Amino acid sequence: MRLNKDTKEKIYNHALQEYPDECCGIVTGDSDKQRVHLCENIQNKLHTEDPERYQRDARTAYFIERRRFDDILSYAKENGEEIIAFYHSHPEHEAYFSEEDFAAQTVFGEPEFPDALHAVVSVMDGKIHAMKCYKWDCSAQVFTAVENCL
Repeated sequence: MRLNKDTKEKIYNHALQEYPDECCGIVTGDSDKQRVHLCENIQNKLHTEDPERYQRDARTAYFIERRRFDDILSYAKENGEEIIAFYHSHPEHEAYFSEEDFAAQTVFGEPEFPDALHAVVSVMDGKIHAMKCYKWDCSAQVFTAVENCL
């Protein structure tokens, strides 16, 4: 699976709009038709309400509200679409798949959507620096970089 040019531009724009905080979202559709669902990063809200449990703020973490996530899943099912990618940004950091990213995308050590791409956008000094995609390798039980996903 590849993210098309329009999808890539929408993800880039979202990352720039949310900078210096992390953005997050979901892409549904297929290789021809892709829809970018912008999600609100509620990490600052969680951090304010419970700083012990949510020690990081939105500059270094993201959290999609479960109801929004479920609404996107329902929309995709109703429209015959698949979840093809999740994305988020790393302000002032490289586009790597961190331990926190692994933990956020796995339940009991495996992802809920093993076929989905995971795009990470690096934003440095308010400009897009890079975007890399990662995919679940079920034999190695890790997310590995994917070449040619853009």
